[in-house]
Amino acid sequence: MSEASTEKTERRHFRAKRALFAVCLALLAAILLGLGTWQVERLGWKRDLIARVDQRVHAGAVPAPARADWDKVNAGDDEYRRVRVEGTLANDKETLVYASTVLGPGYWVMTPLMLADGTAILVNRGFVPTDRRDPASRREGQLSEPIAITGLMRMTEPKGSLLQSNDVGADRWYSRDVAAIGQKRGLDAVAPYFIDADAAANPGGLPVGGLTVIHFPNNHLVYAITWYGLAAMVLALLVFVVRGERERGRRE
Repeated sequence: MSEASTEKTERRHFRAKRALFAVCLALLAAILLGLGTWQVERLGWKRDLIARVDQRVHAGAVPAPARADWDKVNAGDDEYRRVRVEGTLANDKETLVYASTVLGPGYWVMTPLMLADGTAILVNRGFVPTDRRDPASRREGQLSEPIAITGLMRMTEPKGSLLQSNDVGADRWYSRDVAAIGQKRGLDAVAPYFIDADAAANPGGLPVGGLTVIHFPNNHLVYAITWYGLAAMVLALLVFVVRGERERGRRE
């Protein structure tokens, strides 16, 4: 093969590689643009979620869903809804769930509220510090008469926290798993949600309610800008490659 023929073959291979590189850049830019657009859509969804939750939290209390409506309860429609319920606390069946709060480490006091129809709703009555975990140390707060509780609906937290699983056998709890707690405490009909009690003071000052933290991370705008910025860089490189190839073609 002549030197000219070899050179021509090498140029063809080089152009093919450049063309393949350009195609890869175009595909990468399309993917990055898609990711940016997806984050913009997620931003709209997150803002709508925050607005809906804010409206629920500040709305007037409505009756908690009764047994006939339990199968309709879901996070999208009911999480953080302000509800009111009346019943009698089963203090002998309370469950302590490890908590880290603005008041320090301690426990959530989860107590079944027994309703007139025989069903139960787990109520997170609030926080107690570690040295007050024993119910005997806070007898004033162990209410026995029928009461009305107002608070926020929360969805069950099955199995445990991100760092530690619930140990049902040892009665160690790191999340508010409604079904598991209900079974452990021998509750026949327990609602599939629980209620975070509001800040209404309990006798003796414990448990401390109203400590629900409502926070939705919203970094979608930053992510969108990042993806679009990377897409712009890739497109700029693609333009550089295409222009370089055109210039080379004119010279040849």
